[in-house]
Amino acid sequence: MGRANLNVTLRPPIVGDVVRQHVEQAAFLWAQRDTLMVTDLPDLKAVAGIDKRLEANLDALRIAGSASWPFVLAAYEDFPQKGELFLFTWLAIEQADERRIAEAVELGRRFEDAHGVVGALTWHKPQTIGPLVRDWIGGHDAFQRFLGVSACMGHKVDPKQMLARLIRDPEMRVRSVALRLAGTLKRTDLVTEIAICLDDVDEPPRLWASWALTELGSGDLAIAGLRKVAVAGGPDAMTALRAAIKAAPDQDVRAWLGELLKSPETAPLAVRASGMLGDRTLLHWLIRQMRVPALAVAAGTAFLELFPEAREDGRLFSVETLLLGQAFADHFDDDPPFLPVADNVKDWAKQRNLLD
Repeated sequence: MGRANLNVTLRPPIVGDVVRQHVEQAAFLWAQRDTLMVTDLPDLKAVAGIDKRLEANLDALRIAGSASWPFVLAAYEDFPQKGELFLFTWLAIEQADERRIAEAVELGRRFEDAHGVVGALTWHKPQTIGPLVRDWIGGHDAFQRFLGVSACMGHKVDPKQMLARLIRDPEMRVRSVALRLAGTLKRTDLVTEIAICLDDVDEPPRLWASWALTELGSGDLAIAGLRKVAVAGGPDAMTALRAAIKAAPDQDVRAWLGELLKSPETAPLAVRASGMLGDRTLLHWLIRQMRVPALAVAAGTAFLELFPEAREDGRLFSVETLLLGQAFADHFDDDPPFLPVADNVKDWAKQRNLLD
């Protein structure tokens, strides 16, 4: 008898319960990551920790290969949310499965922002998604154009001469992302086209046109619009606030913030903005604001922006009303968010000679 051929690649056995756990964990971790990244002043160290855990789970699904699909499909069917959409799209691209990629695009149309699809495109390397993006970004399908320009934004890839056309796209979401991309890439050659978008019929493109002009050194054209969006307090308020501060001279910014402080409705915005000034001498003033329940959230975030190293000290923030005081218990109905403990922050600052 001849010797048996031992040159065989053995595939590791697939344990369904284990694959299911990896699917659930990957979807949950990416959704958690996405939520963290859109908060005001995200904790990038925490995000980096999530990324490592997420990649470990994705590696397990790479090993499982096509055996992952029944669990990914079941997860999306049971809970069709952004994390599950991310995983569906990621696996389709990972396996270069054209049919599944097309399904992911159709599923993404059901979401206003399609974060799951965009997140998967961003997670993959540019060379992996390049053929898809090139096909989508110049196509007739508005949603695919949105995905294409969003992928460029996620990877900071310049679509060159096509970007001017995308800024004028009929689809509002395409225009918005294209304007953001132009500012991110410092496309000064597009200033004229961007300035025209200050009169866009839709607010999101107007905001991103204002933001882009600020990034390109022409923010004086956009200050009024940025301040209006910031004060309105919508989902883009912090983006507008940061751009408004960057767009104007420091003296003008401080005068504007002083006016905002005079009103209880806009005072929290002014306190939050103080952290964007880069002025650490404001610490003593910020500690005083931490003692005011209505301003404490804004004061705490401003403090962390000026002193990011303070994140390492777990004593500086708390949800315990015994530490925060009765005024906070009353203001937040005994359920305060994570707030700065003013006395602890003061002690922390004194130990580091920051209040001299």
